[in-house]
Amino acid sequence: MQIREFQQLIDKMYSERDRQRGPAKTFIWFAEEFGELARAIARRKHDEMEGEFADVFAWLVTLANVEGIDLEAAIQKFTTGCPGCRQMVCVCAAKMD
Repeated sequence: MQIREFQQLIDKMYSERDRQRGPAKTFIWFAEEFGELARAIARRKHDEMEGEFADVFAWLVTLANVEGIDLEAAIQKFTTGCPGCRQMVCVCAAKMD
């Protein structure tokens, strides 16, 4: 499945509710899922991590839908290399930590 297809699927499933909730509350849900992912990583629970990665991605897509952002188009800037240094293998000093 392509990113755009997934974004359309999420939009079909949840768009009415998501748009009523609005971007601020949608972001709060996204942040909560991000926290759940952090806990799963800290616990080193692979099965939990897998589900939480999916949840975080779904909520990111939801937030993009609410804001009218086409994620597949937005990530195109990475196809030619790092947006900072323009290299395919990033050499940005700030990204070392």
